[in-house]
Amino acid sequence: MAHIHRFKDRAHAGALLARQLRRYAHAPDAIVLALPRGGVPVGFAIAQRLGIGLDVLVVRKLGMPHHEEFAMGAVGSGGVRVLQPGVPGLMGVTAQDLEAVTARELAELARRERAYRGIGDDAAGGTRTAPDLRGSTAILVDDGIATGSTVGAAIQVLRRMQPRKLVLAVPVAPPATVHKLAPQVDELVCLSAPPLFRSVGQWYDAFEQTSDEQVQALLTAARQPQAASHPTTGGQNDENTDDG
Repeated sequence: MAHIHRFKDRAHAGALLARQLRRYAHAPDAIVLALPRGGVPVGFAIAQRLGIGLDVLVVRKLGMPHHEEFAMGAVGSGGVRVLQPGVPGLMGVTAQDLEAVTARELAELARRERAYRGIGDDAAGGTRTAPDLRGSTAILVDDGIATGSTVGAAIQVLRRMQPRKLVLAVPVAPPATVHKLAPQVDELVCLSAPPLFRSVGQWYDAFEQTSDEQVQALLTAARQPQAASHPTTGGQNDENTDDG
């Protein structure tokens, strides 16, 4: 069972996770896929210390018409759509309903991907496409999990993208959620599974909202040569990372 940790901030949580994931350091087929927005600072710290790539996995829930709190599926990066069994038809959802909700959420997903990838840094000055994950080791990262609904949708989307191995790495989640998600991935790394869990933010000293601009900056920085201040192991940024 995971120990109970507190984290200074998302970078601190990522540094701790990188220690647990160090067997993937410099693996040519490994990539960190962070869930925006809060998962990106965590994923950046992991990717920098392991010397592997970083990208985002944008996932949008497909909510039931008039009952959007209930998910009938999800869409994700690469145009992948995953549906719950029985959809369309479930709870009276028609094919027309499904396509309308899908179109709306795909538009929002495309907007977010333009924000995160359309920053004109490739040779042609255009957007970067989602990575081809076939045969890769995909390390899915968020800053924490509560119910697991978003991460569960992300796992389903990733499975459709055919990675060779799917690893879920998170700083904190309640034990029941860890138990629910563990069979859905090839490996699960969770640093802290406190039984008295109210929210992800309660386990961080600093838990400010991450902006789109911060996500863009971290994705840009991740594509630069490794900085000396982000070694694979050790270093001043890992100082006191065993506290809490």
